[in-house]
Amino acid sequence: MKGLPVLSLLLWLCSVYFVGIYLFVSGFLLVRLEVNRTSGCGDVLQPGQEPADFCRVQPRFRRVVLLVIDALQLDFARFDPGNTAPRPYENKLPVLEETVSSRPAHSRLYPFRADPPTTTMQRIKGFTTGSLPTFVDVGNNFASSAILEDNLIHQFVQTGKRVVFMGDDTWESLFPKKFHRSLPFPSFNVKDLHTVDNGILQHLYNTMVGDDWEVLVAHFLGVDHCGHRFGPDHPAMAEKLTQMDGVIRSVIDRLQNDTLLVVMGDHGMTDTGDHGGESQKETDAAVFFYSPFPLFAGPLSQSEPDVVPQTDLVPTLALLLGVPIPYSSVGQVLLPLFPPHGQTEGAVGGLSQLEALWINAKQVNRFLETYSTMAKDIPPESLSQLKDTFSQLSSEYLTTIRGGPSPSPELATSLQAYLTSVRDTCRATWAQFNPFKMAAGLAILTLACLICFILSELSFALNGENRSGLKAQVAVALTAGLCVAVCQLYTRGYIEVLWCVAAAAFSSELLFLWRARQSGVCAVAKNGSIAPKCATWLTPRRLLAPPLLVLLLRCASLLSDSYVVAEGRVVTFLVFSLALYIPVHLNWDSLLLPPSHDPLKPAGLLPSPALSPSTVRKESSTLLSCLGLLIGSLYLSLSFHSCREEQGSCQPSPFLSPLSRLQDSQLKNLHYILSVVSLGLCTYLLRCCLRHYGNLNSSGGTVFTARCILPLLSVCLGLHWAVSATPEDTFRNLTELISLAQLALPRAAFCLLGLGLFLIWLDPLTVFVKTRAEYSARGPSLPPPRYRASTGISPQAELHHLIPQIYQRMRRSLDDGELSGGSEAESRPAVEAYGLGTVYSAPLLLFCGLLGIGLLLLHPEGMALSFLLLLLEMAALLHIHASSTNLKGLQGTFSGGYNVPWTPIVLWSLAATQFFHATGHLPTFPSIQWGAAFVGFPDGHTGTTLPASLVTLNTFAAHILFAVGCPLLLFWPLVCEIRGSRGGRAFGEGGEDAVMEMRLRENPQQFSSALLQLATRYLFIHGAQVFASVCAAAILRRHLMVWKVFAPKLMFEASGFVVSSVFLLVGVTLVARVDVAVGRWFKRLIPDASR
Repeated sequence: MKGLPVLSLLLWLCSVYFVGIYLFVSGFLLVRLEVNRTSGCGDVLQPGQEPADFCRVQPRFRRVVLLVIDALQLDFARFDPGNTAPRPYENKLPVLEETVSSRPAHSRLYPFRADPPTTTMQRIKGFTTGSLPTFVDVGNNFASSAILEDNLIHQFVQTGKRVVFMGDDTWESLFPKKFHRSLPFPSFNVKDLHTVDNGILQHLYNTMVGDDWEVLVAHFLGVDHCGHRFGPDHPAMAEKLTQMDGVIRSVIDRLQNDTLLVVMGDHGMTDTGDHGGESQKETDAAVFFYSPFPLFAGPLSQSEPDVVPQTDLVPTLALLLGVPIPYSSVGQVLLPLFPPHGQTEGAVGGLSQLEALWINAKQVNRFLETYSTMAKDIPPESLSQLKDTFSQLSSEYLTTIRGGPSPSPELATSLQAYLTSVRDTCRATWAQFNPFKMAAGLAILTLACLICFILSELSFALNGENRSGLKAQVAVALTAGLCVAVCQLYTRGYIEVLWCVAAAAFSSELLFLWRARQSGVCAVAKNGSIAPKCATWLTPRRLLAPPLLVLLLRCASLLSDSYVVAEGRVVTFLVFSLALYIPVHLNWDSLLLPPSHDPLKPAGLLPSPALSPSTVRKESSTLLSCLGLLIGSLYLSLSFHSCREEQGSCQPSPFLSPLSRLQDSQLKNLHYILSVVSLGLCTYLLRCCLRHYGNLNSSGGTVFTARCILPLLSVCLGLHWAVSATPEDTFRNLTELISLAQLALPRAAFCLLGLGLFLIWLDPLTVFVKTRAEYSARGPSLPPPRYRASTGISPQAELHHLIPQIYQRMRRSLDDGELSGGSEAESRPAVEAYGLGTVYSAPLLLFCGLLGIGLLLLHPEGMALSFLLLLLEMAALLHIHASSTNLKGLQGTFSGGYNVPWTPIVLWSLAATQFFHATGHLPTFPSIQWGAAFVGFPDGHTGTTLPASLVTLNTFAAHILFAVGCPLLLFWPLVCEIRGSRGGRAFGEGGEDAVMEMRLRENPQQFSSALLQLATRYLFIHGAQVFASVCAAAILRRHLMVWKVFAPKLMFEASGFVVSSVFLLVGVTLVARVDVAVGRWFKRLIPDASR
């Protein structure tokens, strides 16, 4: 097999797909244009007076203490005295409600609503700048960079206020060198509930009694980390909330009259303790205001807001502390914190509600005017209407200030409505799109899908004609990219690399299509078979075949938000339907059962089956049994699904929770036993398969991996689960040992996994060879079968999987030796090779199994049963495909060659998506299992590359396993081949016998073409789904659900395609590596063979 041309062609195809995806995404998910201007003390005019230094007037408050309790959900802050049996997160913060009830003029508690994405970095950015985030900002949560927009921290520092910070180290990266004093603590280790909080408490109270600060920020993380680790409904959450209750009480006792206290949550959390999305439980936090000096006019009234948007904190704090409102803020002042108009004298320290609204409206109008000159994305009619509204309100307000009639209540209401309209307009239009990049990305993806489909249908012809490889495509791509770069440099004065890469990809695609057209679709391949004509494979009957029709329906359905929400169950139904189509289609063609003999017809007029009816019935039984196993696996896999917010009545699988979250000891033990048994069955079944085909008899690296490393890896995994499930306070004397085990066991598993994969790559052969000398040493015995290349040790396995020809040249060499004469001992076979019939599939199967157990390490323990179902489903699909191929061959309808039909490939790819959902994942950001980043690293990471890689491996585990195992679809029909099922004339004189995978060695060109066809078909299926997601995002970019459903689906689909492509290349590369090793093995075995 010529592996390098196949790999280079696949690599080029994947690269073209990647360019198209990146180009579209860069046009679809643009970051909002930031206005890099800063408010100053002279920018804001004191109402009704000449310009003055706004910052020198005495503010309402001299100091502020900002306590950020990460993930302080609104339900945590409420107190219900009638609740006699509160849950762990209920009634644990009574100080808030008690203070509001006992001192209503001093305090308020409001719902505090965040804008999605509800990740910590974006929320800090939101309540310090007052701006609205964009969808793409969610990807920056673990790569926080300094905030360049004007913000509260910058305004505090600019006006001479000393800011002291302690807590989440994210603030340090967002506001570098801004703090007078900083005490950051690492934030990424979600399993650590106490380090950050205890570190804050060591310095908080001493700092408060000091006089070296005006702004004190303390960001507690314990509640958020407890939610991630245990969920809100856990005793550990009750302990953290009780601790926070004590902290708030202590801070209140230490406050001075000129100090404002703000206690707030940056976001909420779901019932599973996650956040990042836009469900109400994730967006609704709590905010609490308190001052020892009366702050409010009276008790809570009907006119006060029901919900406070998080952006409103920015202008409110700015005006209360006497600093300019940040330039890009679109927030609205919280009116209850300002006295009604007429009760102040106009000083900044005593701003009335109307005055605060005017300053706020003027600042927002200034930002709107600046932004509209820099960007043209706000609709002109909306912009014109907002300008007219502000002009009218300005005239009315200035008339009132200059001695006109007393302001009407409607003026304040109108100013609020104006501020709300600006924010709503910005939120609706700050999804910027670049139509040119989106269109270019769509064009490149369209051609990539077309090329993939052409290659999949004409691989046997095009692979033979493409002798020059990709030299012409690379040359044209480089030329096109260089030309675009020169044009950009000449016209713009700079080079945008993305357009150069896009031109290179597009030109190489056009050249390939032109060469495919010119090479002739009727070219004769080397093996003498005629390539299919264009008119043959473009007929509606072929294009609308059931497997392609299922793919078309799935792609079309991606434009429906309801389908995306229910995708897990729908894909399960599609797998079931397409699998059921196989026996139905065989029965329709009268291939499922042996043909019945009609005694009235002459025997010569009947087509005689290739084998006996009992063999046909046996294959049919195998197919139907595997279909039953597949259906059972599909049904049970539904028990491991997670739930989206849109699925209101849905309950997530209990297996998604780590064992450490379970409180019931019996239930925890039951889950652990199920997990260990499932893990043991996976290991046992894998070893049984390898042993059955004789692949555990040699002494190579792959066999050592199967015999030793695989069981050791499983043992490490089982012990790791036991240690992780142990509560921290169970064995206090063994705390250090348990901590060491939590660190050592997963790292040992990672090392074993790496060693096993390396050994498989280094020495992939699993062939056990017996030579003539070994037989002579044993003494006289019954002569074994001639030219044996058996796949097992037991006599039954040897007879069933007997390979009478190992290789044509080996047989001729042995025949020549026998004709030359010799003794009886010398007439025995020179070579017996065990495991040669599965020489390609065995290392690939072990590679998948080892990788699967390694990926299971990154999942919750309960997912072991789901991974067992995944293994069973893969086996069922392979055997269904093999039995179907055998039945077609037994009845004389086998078409020849190694063509893998569309049906098993579509099933294989749909199964990858199905098990993406069956391992607890969803195409939503809150469903990402962040805990995977800390497996083996309980103390956190110093960088972001390793944790991001671990989370990616966890999220796309199903895509990885099915992509690596994709070449098994080519090998398994040969592994399960029955004598005579493929016809003898097509494969040489020994073709009537089952030679299993050695058949691939007889025609390397056909082997390469078949592997290329399989890989391109698999790429086409996943690429078509990405293309459909791209079309859905482009067409529905103004849809109500675009950022909640379609954009996340696009990101996950594109990421899944990238991961699948990479690991498909890994699988194909491993096959090429095995082929090289097999060639060297034959060369050593028969020195005079040149193959």
